[in-house]
Amino acid sequence: MAANVEFVRYIEELLAPLGALTTGPFFGGRAIKYHGRQFAWVIGSTLYLRVGDTTRPDFEAEGAQPFKYNTKKGEVTVRKFYTAPEFLLDDPEQLLHWSRRAIDAVAD
Repeated sequence: MAANVEFVRYIEELLAPLGALTTGPFFGGRAIKYHGRQFAWVIGSTLYLRVGDTTRPDFEAEGAQPFKYNTKKGEVTVRKFYTAPEFLLDDPEQLLHWSRRAIDAVAD
């Protein structure tokens, strides 16, 4: 599923205070990078954030799910990207905080 263009613009606006963001095509969606490091992406109208060993439990505690897709051989789970917890889209300050953590997780 392609990224919803309006949703991508909305997320870009919310993340603009981070500065130095670029976007581009990725895995059928839209990658979001900070200084060239991909920390998020959008598929459809879903935002995924990068997780690491230290942040994964926080995502799971909020009910976030890892990215999954199907192949001919079965379902594949990508545990480096989780859905952004719902409350983040209503709380720009928290979205920025969790996004900074996602940027840090790129190095994990």
